[in-house]
Amino acid sequence: MTRLEDRQTLIDQIAEARAGGARQAPACILAGVDPRTIQRWRKNDGMTGGDRRPDAIRPAPSHALTEEERARIVEVANEPRFAQTPPARIVPVLADEGVYIASESSFHRVLRAHGQMNRRGRARPPRPSRPPTTHIATGPGNVWCWDMTFLPATVQGRWFYLYLILDLYSRKIVGFEVHDTDSADHAAHLARRTALAEGIHAMPVRPVLHGDNGATLKGTTVLAMLHWLGIEPSYSRPRVSDDNPYAEAVFRTAKYRPEFPAKGFAELDAARQWAVDFVHWYNDVHRHSGIKYVTPAQRHAGHDRPVLTARHELYQRARQSNPRRWSGGTRDWTPVAAVTLNPERDTAIQAAASPIRLSGSVKAPAFLSRPDNASAMARNEGEERSTAARSHAQSVSTREHGEDGAHRTFTEVSTMAHSGSAGGPGHRRASGQTGGTG
Repeated sequence: MTRLEDRQTLIDQIAEARAGGARQAPACILAGVDPRTIQRWRKNDGMTGGDRRPDAIRPAPSHALTEEERARIVEVANEPRFAQTPPARIVPVLADEGVYIASESSFHRVLRAHGQMNRRGRARPPRPSRPPTTHIATGPGNVWCWDMTFLPATVQGRWFYLYLILDLYSRKIVGFEVHDTDSADHAAHLARRTALAEGIHAMPVRPVLHGDNGATLKGTTVLAMLHWLGIEPSYSRPRVSDDNPYAEAVFRTAKYRPEFPAKGFAELDAARQWAVDFVHWYNDVHRHSGIKYVTPAQRHAGHDRPVLTARHELYQRARQSNPRRWSGGTRDWTPVAAVTLNPERDTAIQAAASPIRLSGSVKAPAFLSRPDNASAMARNEGEERSTAARSHAQSVSTREHGEDGAHRTFTEVSTMAHSGSAGGPGHRRASGQTGGTG
């Protein structure tokens, strides 16, 4: 139905279009109304009285329920024996007794009209599934992800347990431990050590720690420790396996490394030593595809921007030396400004990301690859649109190659992720500390 005010607006706009030389039929199509509808409005009193359907008097159907039948439905539904029984079961019970009052749908309509369409007994209406928790990290220490995975032993049926905390922004493994038992005490201990190693007590805003719904990460001991540390816990949705993709991706990378033993670890110390070596490689050697192929230690320390700027300048010089080999802009080495965990929509990233871009990489090239070539310019514009539409957080599992880490409360081997040449010299922590150089 079209309101009277909307009808008058449409008529005025169509009349204005016709005064400008337009025909009525195309003007009506553009306005989204049929030309015959306009004729009917003008012919009848549609421009003064509006739509008369809401006020129409409709006679009751001859086969409608009488007032006595409606009262009988309410009386039967309120009998003590049907106090916890829905209409879907009331009607068959009455049929077995040789009684037919009305159909199940009639029971529903009458009870709804009397305000009695409530769930009976202890039943509660289904709760809608909440959307995934979205967190946006614009710097190190904003959001952490953690999880636990199984490391096989050489003895069948025995496992070691790798606990890991990952910084969402830099992808750096800031805490890890390996144990021979799965316990919430180990997770709480790791959270405490990582918080002390990363110095969150000096942060104006404490990080959010996101994990899955495993019992280990949701234990009372863990929650008490997080509350004491001032860390906000965040959890995946129940029965949703991809709400913690960054931590899961680390585990995939770890278990597909050539150094990962195919037959399992002979003892706990071997698993711990492997974890130390993997974290060092991952943080200081591994060039991560999700952060423009810099190491997580470089990004965590803020050294990624000079590296990416140098790459951009190198590509610009290469393009200047031989411009005919470049049909568009150079490769985009703009630093990733924001990383989102379970983004609700791309606008969440755009709202948090800074608009800084390197000149000549994605936007208008520094110079034309072929002067006066219109097709090259068209390709440049096309690259600009397609690249601007990409989201860094939408391709976690396919671009990251996985990420994994480990928890450790032992003192024989340091769990500190030492920063090598990639991340610059970092202060060393005592053996037994968790995390890496910041």
